[in-house]
Amino acid sequence: MERLVDHYERRYPVEAGGFVIGCVGQDVPVELVTAAGALPVRLAGRPGTDVAAGETYLGRGVDPATLSVLTRLLAGEYGRLDRLLVSRDCEGSLRLFYAVRELRRLEPGLGLPETHLVDVLHLPHWTTTRYVRGRFAELVAVLERWTGTRLTEQRIASAIALHDERRELWRAVSAMRRDLRLTGVQALAAFGAVLPVAEHNRLLRQVLESDPDVHAGRRVFLTGSSHDNPDVYRSLEGAGGVVVGEDHDWGDLLAARLVGEPTLAALVERYQYNGPTAARASIAARAAHTARAAVDRGAELVVSYVRRNDDAPPWDFPAQREALRRHGIPAVLVDRQEYGSIDLAEVFVG
Repeated sequence: MERLVDHYERRYPVEAGGFVIGCVGQDVPVELVTAAGALPVRLAGRPGTDVAAGETYLGRGVDPATLSVLTRLLAGEYGRLDRLLVSRDCEGSLRLFYAVRELRRLEPGLGLPETHLVDVLHLPHWTTTRYVRGRFAELVAVLERWTGTRLTEQRIASAIALHDERRELWRAVSAMRRDLRLTGVQALAAFGAVLPVAEHNRLLRQVLESDPDVHAGRRVFLTGSSHDNPDVYRSLEGAGGVVVGEDHDWGDLLAARLVGEPTLAALVERYQYNGPTAARASIAARAAHTARAAVDRGAELVVSYVRRNDDAPPWDFPAQREALRRHGIPAVLVDRQEYGSIDLAEVFVG
């Protein structure tokens, strides 16, 4: 586990010998990046740092996590990024894509990487599937041009198998929290360590074969805004909780759906139907998913943590609270929080 935590905490700048592609949002099909022989690196922000540079181009009404990512891109904090893929998973990601594209055109001296938008829609219709297939075909052509590698059916199939294996391992490692054999901070490290997928899988298997200490604390399940860093988890666990699960796209949602068949068509449907996230799924779907996941992890409290300028999660909360009430699990909404911070007085009331 220590090696995964180390790779998670020092994930930037990235030191890699091959082609490195930065990724923003959970809708980037990292399998295709791997198939092209490149390393996909999902970009995270850094709480508590000045985001004035990001605000210059995106304004102050954007999720501060997105502002932090743009600020870090402008400062070159991610080390060498050969290219950048941005998915349209939320409004913040889309605005970041347009800002980077225009800054490359207007201020080439900034040295921002060439970028491409991955536009995945999530409606359950065959017309949506056809649209997403077209976008993935475009992405295959872009990756072949960027890397000089032909994305054959065999390369794509091998990459899908590796990433599905990692999702299975993620599920097993994350489930260790059910028995309090892993903390939420450790689980985030297992999900977010920046490594080639085969090496990542090897280290995850080592975690499963280990005999870690059992932790004590109130079992907390997190919903609401996503967490690209462990700061909020550390605060909750430092106050006597143990984060046993979450339903955001830097944690358990990454492993919620496998590709299955090692084909491009199956990959398309995996991303089309992946979720449910607060920004895209119905309120009913979110409530049902949160309740099932919290019950599965034996949660004693569900915390809906919502960052400033993240407007979607509060709409889910009343239905989530009602669904959880039927299982005897209390829920609390902690709204308008600063990036990386949480008001613990609002969490552990009574």
